[in-house]
Amino acid sequence: QVQLVESGGGFVQTGDSLRLSCAASERTFSSNFMGWFRQAPGKERLFVAAINWGDSRTYYTDSVEGRFTISRDKAKNTVYLRMNSLKPEDTAVYYCAAKVRSGTNYYLERLYDYWGQGTQVIVSS
Repeated sequence: QVQLVESGGGFVQTGDSLRLSCAASERTFSSNFMGWFRQAPGKERLFVAAINWGDSRTYYTDSVEGRFTISRDKAKNTVYLRMNSLKPEDTAVYYCAAKVRSGTNYYLERLYDYWGQGTQVIVSS
């Protein structure tokens, strides 16, 4: 059973930056995609960004394109989400997820196999 442990959330001001980290527990961990999703209060969980674990291609939802950067360190089994120019609408619980099964639908929450516990990001205006 793979465990994903997130860290790096916090309370920041508009325009600030944060970097979220997600470490996978198993040394032999191998996934198809690693993704970040977020859930704002009272809303559904939505796709934010994903990275192909093999070739490191990255994908973003439109609202974060150009501000957020997803990256991975294979040696550490860790994926990162660098968030710049944060806005109040970025406030949410951010979840890391691993998609082990094959396929390219990286944006579909239901296709991810493992999830972290979530880390809170609050952006104050």
